[in-house]
Amino acid sequence: MSAPRLPLVVLALLATAVLVAASLAVLDGRHPSPRVEAAPEAVPARAEAAAVLADWDRRRAAAWAAGDPAGLGRLYTPGSRAGREDVAMLRRWVDRGLRVTGLRMQVLDVRADNRQGPRWELVVTDRLAGGQAVGRRTRTALPRDGWSTRRIVLEQTRGEWRVGAVRTLPARPSAPR
Repeated sequence: MSAPRLPLVVLALLATAVLVAASLAVLDGRHPSPRVEAAPEAVPARAEAAAVLADWDRRRAAAWAAGDPAGLGRLYTPGSRAGREDVAMLRRWVDRGLRVTGLRMQVLDVRADNRQGPRWELVVTDRLAGGQAVGRRTRTALPRDGWSTRRIVLEQTRGEWRVGAVRTLPARPSAPR
């Protein structure tokens, strides 16, 4: 009998010191642990990237819960295709008389990539892990999403990070269980 694996959250905390994102990464243990191959100087960048992402996700969830398309739009850079799509999706929910509360992203991995001044690229593997559609007489849990990896381009404007672009990356083959 093999020794039990440490929960993924513990490995992430020890390897990356991701304080904020670790609270979002309450993984269910059915997924292999990610390899952490960051050099010691990369750990602060990874921790900062995870904190920036967690803050942005929190603000996005608040805009969705409030049914606030204008507030959601301000989380994106002007002209952002990802922003237009997110706002349009929120408007469709609002038009049906629904709010989406408790939106929670579960983060498996965050890699800080290519930071140049107020522009930063992150490679993020995450999934939708919580949320519910709430209407006048309805409350329905949203289904848990599958894992996906995206390259997210952030731009800092007046001290706030905004999403400029999001591109889905091909799925990496998973390690044997």
